[in-house]
Amino acid sequence: MTEILTSPLTWMFLSIFCYAIGVAIQQKTGSPLCNPLLIASVLVGVLLIVSGTTYQTYEESGQLISFFLTPATVALAIPIYRKLDVLLHNLLPILLGAFVGSCVSIGSVLLFCHLFGLSDSTTRSLIPKSVTTPIGVALADMMGGVTSITAIAIVITGIFGAILLPTFLKCIGVRNPMQMGLSIGTAAHAVGTSRAIQLGETEGAISGLAIGVAGLLTAFIVSALSMFM
Repeated sequence: MTEILTSPLTWMFLSIFCYAIGVAIQQKTGSPLCNPLLIASVLVGVLLIVSGTTYQTYEESGQLISFFLTPATVALAIPIYRKLDVLLHNLLPILLGAFVGSCVSIGSVLLFCHLFGLSDSTTRSLIPKSVTTPIGVALADMMGGVTSITAIAIVITGIFGAILLPTFLKCIGVRNPMQMGLSIGTAAHAVGTSRAIQLGETEGAISGLAIGVAGLLTAFIVSALSMFM
């Protein structure tokens, strides 16, 4: 039994199974609050605690799951290709929107970290919270932040962005598919984009493009900012 619980394959399949449960619950309820990633994280966490499995053991299965992220990320290019004419026609607004969104994200982190008296290390770790994990972790490492904090912040940002952003945007009167997709992709990266794809093909395409654009712009902004920190 111990050998089974320490096997990376066991935890990989359990993670996939928990995510499938999350997807089934979301489809059954239709509620954005039932985010599959959030449900899977809670279920896996409970299983790890109950079984007494260490995070280091589970991390090995995470490396196996990460192998499948590449084709999943590439798949985001499909809606972008289908809406390529729309994207090219609105390229300037997309770039400006992503730039403003990236500035607001970074600025809000600096403001609240200052207000709450957080350390410089924590601040540097939280600055890239709204970009995709590989870019965010690399930026945090470059600035001297704690990459584990960055990774957690990115996941939390993505989950809550996917849950709350579509409803929030509708409440403030945002109905345009391009505006919806751009806002979600810039603020909540890949996790938010998975939600944007459910809203519509245009939302998914714009959100997918916003991930890359916001990531590049954030890298440039952080590089310039690091000279003054």
